[in-house]
Amino acid sequence: MPWIPLIDFGLLVLIWMIQLVVYPSFKYFSSTALLQWHRCYTARITWVVLPLMVAQVILHAWRCYADFSLNNACLLGLVISTWMTTVTIFVPLHNQITAADALPATLTKLVNYNWIRTATWSVIFLWQECIV
Repeated sequence: MPWIPLIDFGLLVLIWMIQLVVYPSFKYFSSTALLQWHRCYTARITWVVLPLMVAQVILHAWRCYADFSLNNACLLGLVISTWMTTVTIFVPLHNQITAADALPATLTKLVNYNWIRTATWSVIFLWQECIV
């Protein structure tokens, strides 16, 4: 499946850019500016992130179904874990910002917790390229 490494690489680049540039920049906005920018940012980034994440889970699930192995199952598990952390940790944090409840602690959590997804997508890509 030639598309899998491309999708995994796209998410790898995207998450590192978000981790090192986008999320840390939030602390430099005033509360009003952050609220305005965050609404714009989340609407726009969804058009990039969601298709990649959907494609990733579908392709990894298909590969696991078509050619079951421990490697493919582990990779699918890591992909599913990115969905779980996104839904259970990051959606609520972004909702707090959208609700104008962007305390410095919320912004710090966003950056610190995002290391989970950064590490997971890095492992997915490296595993994909080095092991599978």
